[in-house]
Amino acid sequence: MAVQITIVGLGQIGASFGLALASQPELVRRVGHDRQPEIARKAEKMGALDKVMLNLPAAVQDADLVLLSVPIDQLRDTLAVIAPVLKEGSVVMDTAPVKEAVTAWAAELLPADRHYVGLTPVINPLYLEEPASGLEAAHADLFHGGLIAIVAPPRTNSEAIKLAADLARLVGASPFFVDPLEIDGLMAATHLLPQLLAAGLINSTADQPGWREGRKVAGRAYAEATGPIIHLGDSKALKAAVLLNRENTLRVIDSAIAALQIIRTDIDAQDGEALLKRLERARTSREKWWKERQVGDWVESDGGPAPEIPDVFGRLFGVRRKPKNKP
Repeated sequence: MAVQITIVGLGQIGASFGLALASQPELVRRVGHDRQPEIARKAEKMGALDKVMLNLPAAVQDADLVLLSVPIDQLRDTLAVIAPVLKEGSVVMDTAPVKEAVTAWAAELLPADRHYVGLTPVINPLYLEEPASGLEAAHADLFHGGLIAIVAPPRTNSEAIKLAADLARLVGASPFFVDPLEIDGLMAATHLLPQLLAAGLINSTADQPGWREGRKVAGRAYAEATGPIIHLGDSKALKAAVLLNRENTLRVIDSAIAALQIIRTDIDAQDGEALLKRLERARTSREKWWKERQVGDWVESDGGPAPEIPDVFGRLFGVRRKPKNKP
């Protein structure tokens, strides 16, 4: 009998998990739910799901694993709805960009013997510059060659942690374990700050009198710099994420302001040599990161290629692959 994984939220990340698991029909039965029925139906047609269920409690009540891939501003309410109907021994995972808050919500809302593990997926470098977003940006190989950070609160069931690691490998990623405070700091710098900088740039230009003419000449640099405010989620989710991750967000904003202030000082002093060094250092650092990101060899693999059927799935849920017929 296959494990039921219910994916709640069928945007880029949720649907990509479904697509990546499509090659494991003997292992996984994929149920999907989304607030927008048309999105759920489209994900099913794409092959990301085996079944759509429009009623959220019904969608999760028989699930062995529930993957929450909803905007952070909807996550606590979603947990509150599903918590009473989760079956004993089930595991809830999420893909939100803020983990300390979600960890606290899970501890508050989940009944005993229902386990929580947080996931932070890092996408395949092939899709870093893809303009599409949401379901349109879902791919079966979205996580190939990337990492999935695993956040496990203290005293988390060990089998639930192993399940998260095996799920990461099943979708083509390498798992690594991280503290919720640490991942929140990293996400503030690499996920939230780019969106806030984009918002700042737009508000500092589109609100100025010169924008009437400026909009006509704004080109690639402006488009790329402002893109994160569109591509990385809606405004409500961003607002919730930065407020839930307030301390880290303020720290990285202050750091960005300080860096810009130094550049401003160079310009004001007409110190071309210092300015050139800063700009060249930034360019070199970006090029170095980009090359490293394409390779993605951040950690040494400890398990070789992704297994056909992870042992933990079998141990936790009693699943075994049927033996192939011998010739």
